[in-house]
Amino acid sequence: MEKTIQNKIDAIWLDFANGGMTDPLSVIKQMTYLLFIKGLDEVETNNEQTEQILGVKFNRIFDDEHQDCRWSKFKNLSATEMYNIMSTKVFPFIKNMKAGKDSSFSRYMEKAMFMVPSALVLEKVVTKLDSIPMKDRDTKGDIYEYLLSKLSTAGRNGQFRTPRHIIKMMVELVKPTPNDIICDPACGTGGFLLEASEYLRDKHSELFNSDSQKHHFNNDMFYGFDTDDTMLSISAMNMIMHGIDNPNIEYKDSASGENTDTDKYSLILANPPFKGSIDESTIAPSLSKICNTKKTELLFLALFIRSLRIGGRCACIVPDGVLFGSSNAHLSIRKEIIEKNKLEAVISMPSGVFLPYAGVSTAVLLFTKTTTGGTDKVWFYDMTADGYSLDAKRIPIKENDIPDIIERYNNINNENERERTEKSFFVSKDEIINNNYDLSINKYKKIIQEKINYEDPKKILKQIVDMENEFQKYLKELEELLWN
Repeated sequence: MEKTIQNKIDAIWLDFANGGMTDPLSVIKQMTYLLFIKGLDEVETNNEQTEQILGVKFNRIFDDEHQDCRWSKFKNLSATEMYNIMSTKVFPFIKNMKAGKDSSFSRYMEKAMFMVPSALVLEKVVTKLDSIPMKDRDTKGDIYEYLLSKLSTAGRNGQFRTPRHIIKMMVELVKPTPNDIICDPACGTGGFLLEASEYLRDKHSELFNSDSQKHHFNNDMFYGFDTDDTMLSISAMNMIMHGIDNPNIEYKDSASGENTDTDKYSLILANPPFKGSIDESTIAPSLSKICNTKKTELLFLALFIRSLRIGGRCACIVPDGVLFGSSNAHLSIRKEIIEKNKLEAVISMPSGVFLPYAGVSTAVLLFTKTTTGGTDKVWFYDMTADGYSLDAKRIPIKENDIPDIIERYNNINNENERERTEKSFFVSKDEIINNNYDLSINKYKKIIQEKINYEDPKKILKQIVDMENEFQKYLKELEELLWN
C-alpha cells in the first residue's frame, strides 16, 4: 500500500481517538461501514455510466427516495447535516438493503450501529476517505488489511490474527483450485479464506470466465465459523470488501454437537484455539470417537478429519505439545492422522512467530484425508527464520526460510537424499511409529557437535600466574608512591 494512503488511514485513526473512540475493533467496524457506503456509490456511478454508453439496464442500488444516501451527495454537506442524514437515513438504508435474505451481508448488518463520536469527527473521516482513490479491489483490500493490522499494534485481540505471511505460505503449499470448497472452522477475521481467494485470482483467473465457477467462487466456495460476533462481522465484511459476494460466514461452535459437517470440504485452512478446554457435555460424540479429550487443539484436528471429504487436504497450525504429548488423546489423534490418513509434512516454526502475544512454539501440519492410510514417509522442515525478528518488535529481517519451504515442498521428490543434519528431510512411517508417533522434529534431527580445541590447562594456569605477578608488581609500586 502506498505510504500516502497509509498516512491518511493513520490520520483517520487519530481522528477517532481524538473524538474519544479508542477501541480498535470499534474503529475498524465504523470505518468498514463507511468504506462500504462509499463503495456502494462507486458501483452505482459505474453502472450509470455503463447504461449511458451501452444502453444496458442495471438494478439500482439507490432508489429515488434514497438518492441523498449516496456518498457523492452527502459528502459536501455541513458536518451537522451529514451526521444527521448518516444516522437517520444512510445507516437504516444499508441495514435493510437485503432484509429477509439469508446472506452473510444481511447477518453482518443486522446488528450494525452508527457510533461515530461526533459530527466533527465524521466530517474529518469522510473528507479523508474521499481523498483516497479506491477504484480497484486491490487497493480496498490493502486498506482493510492495514486496518486489521491495527488489532495487533493496538495491543488488543492480536491473538485473533495469524501473521499474513504464514497464512500465505500455508495457502501456497496446499494450492487451492477453482473447484475447492474451503473452510476455516475458527475463522477469526477471515485471513485464511481471504488469502485462498487471492491465490485463486492470481493463479486461476480463468475461473471468472465461467459463469458456474464464478458463481461457485462467490457463493459456495468459502465457509468460515466462529463464536465471536465481532470477529464474524469483520470477517464477512473483509471478504465482501475483497470482492466475494456472499461468503458463508456463520456463528457456530465448531467442536460442539451443533456442527454436523461431515465429508463436506475439500480444503481446510485453520489456526484453531490453543490451550483451551471445552465443556464435555457440548462436545460432538463423533469427535470423541476419534479423540476422547476436552482439549481444543486436539478436538479441532478430529473435526478437520471428520469435516473433510475423501481426498480433502488440510493445512493447520498446532502447538508443539500436539506433536509429542504422551496422553492417550495425543497419541490417538496422531495415530489417526498417520495410520488412517496421509500425513504429508510437519513444518516446525520458531517460538517468536506469534509474538508479542504468545511465545508458544508451533508447527504446520499438512495432511490428506483418505480413511485408508497412505502415510509412507513424512517430510519435516526446521524453520528458524520467517523474515521477521523473533522478538516482540517483529521487524523485517533478511533471513527467511519460507521461500525455501515452498520451493522444496513443490519439488518434494528431490528431498529423498537429504541428511538429518539439514533443514529438511524425510522420516519413514515405521520410524515414527517406533517413536510412539512422535512428530517433533528434534526427535529425528541430528546435530553435528563441533569439537572445540582448548589450550593446555597448564599453559592457561601459567598465564593466570603471570597476570597475578604483574598485578602485584604494579600494586607494590603504587604502595611505595603513596607512602613516600
